[in-house]
Amino acid sequence: MISEENRLPLSFYEAYDTRTLAQKLLGCELVHNSPEGLTSGIIVETEAYLQDDPACHAYRKRTARTEPMYSAAGTIYVYLIYGMYQCVNIVSREDGCAEAVLIRALQPTEGIELMEMRRRFSRKNLLPGFVPKPVALRELCKGPGKLVQAMGIDRSIHNAQSLDTSSLYIRPQILGHFEIEISKRIGITQGADLLYRYTVKNNRFVSK
Repeated sequence: MISEENRLPLSFYEAYDTRTLAQKLLGCELVHNSPEGLTSGIIVETEAYLQDDPACHAYRKRTARTEPMYSAAGTIYVYLIYGMYQCVNIVSREDGCAEAVLIRALQPTEGIELMEMRRRFSRKNLLPGFVPKPVALRELCKGPGKLVQAMGIDRSIHNAQSLDTSSLYIRPQILGHFEIEISKRIGITQGADLLYRYTVKNNRFVSK
């Protein structure tokens, strides 16, 4: 196991523009060292969101929700969608620029049993009489909402924290040689034609 001291420094996030950072994060390992245990996964899918991009939360105005996006590179931005799912982003660029990289999918590496338990019992359809079914390995972190559940990421804890000091952090690239595939982003209507989605080509843990 790689030690926590091997987390990427803030200078890594400061060194690149947003689209380049979205590609450089592929193959790196997202880690959450939580009280329940350590979970991690290789980042295999990202999306870039730029300040002049109509799909970016900070496109129109600065709000309380988007405030973390205006922070330093390496800040964590966690937001809620559809009133139930959380998504985790890594802020890029300099203070005040409001750009970020969405982490869309992971290839699980550590704490897989804990990930599966979180996914199984954190679903919103746990109604009386519903029997949770096991979650397949390739489905654990296949999508931004799923990976946040599996990794135990919490907006109330991690939002606006720095990857340099948070229990959530990123380790250097550990994936072997791979090709990067560039395509349109998923699930948006504004800026839908922009080629800002980056995936590890042919990786079975990539969403859709």
